[in-house]
Amino acid sequence: MKNTVFLFLALVVILTLFSGCGPSAQLSIAERQQVVSDMETETLQRLYREKPSARETVKNAAGYGVFSNANVNIIYVSAGGGYGVVVDNETKKRTYMKMALGGVGLGLGVKDYRQVLVFKSKYTLNKFIESGWEFGGHADAAAKAGQTGGEISGEGAIGSDIEAFAMTESGLAIQAT
Repeated sequence: MKNTVFLFLALVVILTLFSGCGPSAQLSIAERQQVVSDMETETLQRLYREKPSARETVKNAAGYGVFSNANVNIIYVSAGGGYGVVVDNETKKRTYMKMALGGVGLGLGVKDYRQVLVFKSKYTLNKFIESGWEFGGHADAAAKAGQTGGEISGEGAIGSDIEAFAMTESGLAIQAT
């Protein structure tokens, strides 16, 4: 019982800390959107460098989302948060979003990572924008600081309409959620 209470309190603290993740509220809306756009550009460039076939996947999709996230795993509980943008490839409309993450599974560690979600159908794209939910599974091992270290991960959404790519920026974690 004590362990459960401790895990619950740790999760509350972590979620509180991550709720502030993202561009500073002291910036104007245009400045915050520019921070997100810069992160999007850098993340997509990295993805295309590391996985060239992803460029065609993103281009031919209904839309895509690019998110900057931080995640903490404490034994059986995972929590995190971040920010990003979802782009409709047909209309070019950009929807800026905040993100909260929660999961259960075995893991330990902390990491900062970027995630690209590719929406294969207009329905799934619109559903994500309206409700923001993605339900999936993730497993990885990461040890990275700056350009040193590496990661191995597997990620997937439930269903065939979302493809996910994750790239660790920094951190040390091993998890399956």
